[in-house]
Amino acid sequence: MGEAGNNLVHGPLTELSEEERMFQAMAHEFAVNEIIPHVEAMDREGAFDHALLDKIFAQGFMGIEVAEAHGGSGGSFFQAILAIEEFSRVDASAGVVIDVQNTLVNNALQKWGTEEQKQKYLARLVVDTLGAYALSEANSGSDAFALATRAREDGGHFILNGRKLWITNAKEAGLFIVFANVNPDAGYRGITAFLVERSMPGFAVGKKEDKFGIRASSTCELILEDCRVPRENVLGEVGKGYKVAIETLNEGRIGISAQMVGVARGALEGALRYAKERKQFGKPIAEFQAIQFQLARLATEVEAARLMAYNAARLKDAALPFLKEAAMAKYFTSQVAERVASECVEVYGGYGFTRDYPAEKFLRDAKIGKIYEGTSFMQLQTIAKIILGT
Repeated sequence: MGEAGNNLVHGPLTELSEEERMFQAMAHEFAVNEIIPHVEAMDREGAFDHALLDKIFAQGFMGIEVAEAHGGSGGSFFQAILAIEEFSRVDASAGVVIDVQNTLVNNALQKWGTEEQKQKYLARLVVDTLGAYALSEANSGSDAFALATRAREDGGHFILNGRKLWITNAKEAGLFIVFANVNPDAGYRGITAFLVERSMPGFAVGKKEDKFGIRASSTCELILEDCRVPRENVLGEVGKGYKVAIETLNEGRIGISAQMVGVARGALEGALRYAKERKQFGKPIAEFQAIQFQLARLATEVEAARLMAYNAARLKDAALPFLKEAAMAKYFTSQVAERVASECVEVYGGYGFTRDYPAEKFLRDAKIGKIYEGTSFMQLQTIAKIILGT
């Protein structure tokens, strides 16, 4: 019995390999030394610092999973999750910039791209080209496949027409994965993914949204007016874009989970420091049981959220089913991030309601977790279908 039991022993989810620890430390050091000095200005101006973006590329954070043969680091999905978490502990905007690049754009290209597409585009995405993932439209938010954007064949090209909304990284991106329907009569079976370069005729980036949170991360509309895309830029097969989208977004949910864990951790760590410094009635507020219990409860929720995100990422790397766990992780971590960030504002008292401390920014940044890459209601629907077997 004892011997059989020993054969089933696994390490803790939070126990990292030496390589993972080194990578996490590098991501943390970069976040503290390079990102923090820009956070306040980027949030105020609603723009990502281009010099900082260059440094993120230079440190290899834009090609974590990309194979070395294509210029990447050849790392794991879990390492990408660690980087997203560490960046988001100081700035959720920086977290989502590398999240979209690694878990959506790079992942889609690595899984669905031809060797020619990988050679052409992955090498650029690793070095200096930001990517964007263009699925959402005005009338196809949660119903992501009710696409109005159309594509028709024209010789060796496809002609794309339509508009995309709420596209992350759009202002700075040089490559876009755009979903359009080549056969509306076939419904979702007509949806096709295209690799669209910013310089292609008929393509333009439109209005940039002025957002409540993650303000430094650009969110824009895309305008396609007779945009000519070479046939060789179809990602995957014609009519199989729905499969590209679904499978990529399933992995992207884990990235958002890591972002929300980072936001929750950053908010809590700030509140812990403040509670030790702030004095009331002659002693730090951390010595009051009410504050102690509040912080202890929040810390417990953050740890649970972190374990869920890590578990989903480990399952993905192990090539095991992770759809349910990814949906649960995104749902739970976004709930936790908003709740923790909100209560941490209260720990600061009146100061938490001002911009003198980062508490209010963590709260603003947390809200998006329940909305993008599948709302909380969509995650619950996914979970329900799986557990009910429907």
